[in-house]
Order: sequence, then structure tokens, then C-alpha cells
Amino acid sequence: MTESTCALPTVLVAGAGAIGGTLAARLAAAGARVDLLARGRTLAALRADGLRLDDLDGHWQVPAAAMDGTAAHPALADTAPLRVIASAAEARAPDLLLLASKSQDLAGLVAAAAPAIAPHTLVLPLVNGVPFWYFHGHGGRFDGQPVRAVDPEGALLRTLPMDRVLGAVVFVTAESDGPGRLRSQTPHLLMLGEPDTTAHPPADGPSARLQRVCGWLQGAGIGCRALPRLRDKLWTKLIANLTSNPLSVLTGATLRRIYSEPALLDTVHAVMHEVMLTAAAYGARLEIDPIEFVRLGAGMGEFRTSMLQDVERGRPLELAAIGDAVVELAERYGLPVPATRRLLLQTRWHAEQRAAACPAT
Repeated sequence: MTESTCALPTVLVAGAGAIGGTLAARLAAAGARVDLLARGRTLAALRADGLRLDDLDGHWQVPAAAMDGTAAHPALADTAPLRVIASAAEARAPDLLLLASKSQDLAGLVAAAAPAIAPHTLVLPLVNGVPFWYFHGHGGRFDGQPVRAVDPEGALLRTLPMDRVLGAVVFVTAESDGPGRLRSQTPHLLMLGEPDTTAHPPADGPSARLQRVCGWLQGAGIGCRALPRLRDKLWTKLIANLTSNPLSVLTGATLRRIYSEPALLDTVHAVMHEVMLTAAAYGARLEIDPIEFVRLGAGMGEFRTSMLQDVERGRPLELAAIGDAVVELAERYGLPVPATRRLLLQTRWHAEQRAAACPAT
């Protein structure tokens, strides 16, 4: 399939964690042909047991295709809804490549998945924070430059077919109890846009290919909105991430406490205002009321951020994408962001002290 809007797509999901697994399960259950790229213990477990997802729509159990057991790399049925593969060389030519990983792991994931990219493949990175493509087709003085906090040498810009890369702001939360054992208690929502606004002017509205991809996702029960100005929504999510995730690491606080405790609100407000000023320098149109934003954050209740869960499990933190990249963008316009810098320094120090006290086994 290349341009048909009727046929179900062939999708390669690179990244078999909670987000990648959740999207793979819903797409395969809806009838799309899904290849899920995994490795090691996760690969073996997924091949044996497939995917199981509990979300707001019910229970989804998607078995992986049976392997014939005769070849060095056993063949999987070509028509199977879900195949778990160890190499991009085993993938069916995808209409859509989903890159689902932490930002710091994206380069490795791209290297693993790139051989499967066909001439018609659309590529959708699903990462938090400032994306590597931020200045691609952005126009203005920084057009085409890499965001060095997330793509130091511009390798991602060179490796991926940028004319077929779509942008995403991800509002999918999921947890894993083990390989392929997933649960999610919030609606699945992706907001998509064209990074290259010189080739796809916002005044023209969402492109046909954006609408096609949204149709595929919506058909699988995944909420999707095609936006002509995706960077606006990106900055809104950055404000949410940067005012909550690092503070949760420092304090162990839930969203309710972060956005209601007077001892924390000074930092929340200071960081929020710095990010809003930086966003304005880049022409973003923010539909955000700071007072209402804090109220809604507190209303999220006893929710523990993903970064707090990462530090407790000894995992690397996404501070470069959601923090360092914002500082980098602010510096390009000479904007001081002292509260953000201080918060990032304190968070890194805390994570280092915790890692030293509780080394991974």
C-alpha cells in the first residue's frame, strides 16, 4: 500500500516499551499489519505470548504470528496482524514507521529501524520534549539547524528522510508489568503536524498525508488530531513536562502536590514564565492561562510522573529533551532562564546522589 486511504496500513513499531506496545496492540487488533521490533528478553517473551493490553476500551490480547522453526531466523506469516521481529531486515515494507522511545535512545532506535524504510514510508517519532526536527522547515535564522541537546551532530536529520518525517505531540500514558503486559487508564491521543512549514504552510491546513495517518490511528481507537501549527501544542506540553517532571524527582511529589503546595509553586511559576517567554521568541501561539494551568495540574490528583518512576528504577532521565533543549533555544535569543537552569542542576544532582546510594544491580 502507498497512497490508498481505504486499505489498512503496514506499520513497523520500533520500540517495544509501554507506549510502542500499546499502539502496536491497538493497531494489530484493528487489523493493521504490525511488525514490532524488539530484542533480548523482550523479543523472546513477545514472540511467546504476544501483547496484552488493558485500557479504557477493554482488554486486548494480540498473539504474535507463529514461527515455523526451520530457519536460522524463523519466518513469520506475511499476513499476520502482529509479528515480533529481531531485525529491520525481517520487516514488511511499512507505510508507517513509529519510533517509540525515550529521546536519549532515539539515535540507536533509528539506526536499528532505518534499513526497513521504503520509498513510501512515513516516519513518526514519538518522543517527549523538544524534537530533533524543531528547526527543520521552520523558516527564519535557525532553519535546518540541529537541536544539539537532542541531536548533537545532526545525525538524525541526516539519517532520516526528512521530507517524510511527521511530528507528534504524544498524550499516551501506559505502564508495563513486563514484556507485552500493558495497562493504560487515560485516553490515547496523538497530535500530528508537518515539521516543514515552508513546504506545508499552516494556512493550507493539515496535509493529506497527515489526515491519512490520523485516519489509520483513529480506526484503531487511537485519538488523533492533525494540526497545521504543531509547534504551538509542543510548547504547551513542554510547559507541563518541565514544571512537573524534575520537581517530582526532587520531592517525590504527585501532580496534585506539585501544583498546590506553596513551597513548590514559586518554582512552577518561575519555570512556566521562562518557557512561555522562550516560546514567544519562536513565534508560538500559546492558548494557556497560567492560573487555569496550575488548577488543572492539581486536579490530576495523585499521579506520579514518568520521570519519578524512572529515577526510582534507576533509569536515565529525559532531562536533555525537556530541559536542556529549552535552555538551548532560550540561549539562541539571549534569554535568561535562571529558574530552569537551577531546577535542572538540582534534579541531576539528586539523581546522581540517589544512584550512588542505590547502585543498580
